[in-house]
Amino acid sequence: MAAETIEENDLWLTEEQQGSWRHYLEGTARFVEALGAVHDRTLDLSLGEYSLLVQLSEAPELTMRMSTLADGLVLSRSRLTHTVARMEARGLVERRAAEGDRRGVNCTMTEAGRAVLVAAAPGHVAAVRRIMVDALDPEEFELLGRIMAKVAESSKISGGTEEGLTAHCD
Repeated sequence: MAAETIEENDLWLTEEQQGSWRHYLEGTARFVEALGAVHDRTLDLSLGEYSLLVQLSEAPELTMRMSTLADGLVLSRSRLTHTVARMEARGLVERRAAEGDRRGVNCTMTEAGRAVLVAAAPGHVAAVRRIMVDALDPEEFELLGRIMAKVAESSKISGGTEEGLTAHCD
């Protein structure tokens, strides 16, 4: 449906939808803020660094292509490059040219990175449990996972591009 054919009633969220939307925005912002604060105060890794090392820990040979890592972390390539540079300076990761692809760059977790991740994991998990998991009934937590998987997929489809948003929202 083209923008000019949208009915006025379809354009705006209902009061209930608006309330849910605002609770979602506040809840996600406060959750990320609280979890980030735990990392900053008590762990040797920022939340972003922790997430990056988790991605690498689950990859074959602890290695991922930088572009794939950026997509998985929902970061711009520029932001990922800066984060990886800081972590590389600390000896947590290494960048290497991708075999068989002169333009590709891989990021690999080092033994030091693995040690820091293993040390940080209990504190991270305890904070996630305290801030989110324990605040919800088991059924709510399971439903939240299903809901956010749908939101993630819908967001990937739209891609944040004008073409994607037009295709997805029209």
